[in-house]
Amino acid sequence: MKKCIQLIVLVILMSGCNSETKQTDIATSAAADYFQVKDPVEKLTGGVRMIPITTSKGTFRVWTKRVGNNPKIKLLMLHGGPGGTHEFFECFDSYLPAEGIEYIYYDQLESYYSDQPNDSSLWTTEHFVEEVEQVRKALGLNKDNFYLLGQSWGGMLAMEYALKYQDNLKGLVISNMMASIPEYNKYAQEVLGPQMDPAVLKEIKDMEARGDFTNPKYEALVTEHYYTKHVLRMPVEQWPEPVMRVFKHLSKNIYVYMQGYSEFGVTGNASIKNWDRSKDIQKISVPTLVIGATYDTMDPKYMEWMSTQVKKGRFLLCPNGSHLSQFDDQKTYIPGLVKFMKDVDQGSF
Repeated sequence: MKKCIQLIVLVILMSGCNSETKQTDIATSAAADYFQVKDPVEKLTGGVRMIPITTSKGTFRVWTKRVGNNPKIKLLMLHGGPGGTHEFFECFDSYLPAEGIEYIYYDQLESYYSDQPNDSSLWTTEHFVEEVEQVRKALGLNKDNFYLLGQSWGGMLAMEYALKYQDNLKGLVISNMMASIPEYNKYAQEVLGPQMDPAVLKEIKDMEARGDFTNPKYEALVTEHYYTKHVLRMPVEQWPEPVMRVFKHLSKNIYVYMQGYSEFGVTGNASIKNWDRSKDIQKISVPTLVIGATYDTMDPKYMEWMSTQVKKGRFLLCPNGSHLSQFDDQKTYIPGLVKFMKDVDQGSF
């Protein structure tokens, strides 16, 4: 079973990264079939809405799904990747409805249930910030109800959005994402890497030096010795079904272009590798929750520091969690998230 799951991960992350195959029609058809969207542009069906997004390359549609109804607390969630899906947050279904919190799933452009133009000219933080703003307007979110949660790459996007549009926000959640890619890479290489078996680390480093990322052994080593320690602290065969769906649905072209071949540091696009907002986050004045985890790929001490740099910050440490701490430390993550939103709403933050 473990080998089968690792094979799925390998096929998704490693195969076809240079393929020109278009996935737009497949993804749109899957979304329409799965959610029975009669009008795939605007029709609300079970909370699902395909929102048109205007870009420099034309108009495309992104998938959203609203759960619950709370006029004062509306949580829009930005998934990781880039190229991941809303399925990273499906565990919220077991908790947030009982708390009376409205939350909105959202697949960014290029992600599985949204359109996939496969155009790298749109693969920029600037594009995605404007995309989030268009989604916000379409959903009627505003400073009286709009909470934005970004996890991993979504956290990077959430920071960028807040630095430009924080007047629209009621609260911000930065989950498992540092404000500096160079610092993230440094932590991976100087702190987490040396925790591996030296022989394994050397083999991984040698393959990276050769650019041998498509070697199945590379992903197998990273999965066994890094992912299960710092991405999701469970044996691979026990990873929750929504997480496995994310891997199955991952849009590999944008992921490799922007992030690189693995979570063991960023090896993708230069604009992402050099991204650093450490000196800018002090401009964020909206109430902000920063969520870190002891075993995360992101330095929890750095993330605690981030919470002191924003004007109104709070830090939540998931002591048993890793990069996907919403899954492996739910007892800390979920109550901390809920408390933050309710404290802000009640004026007691």
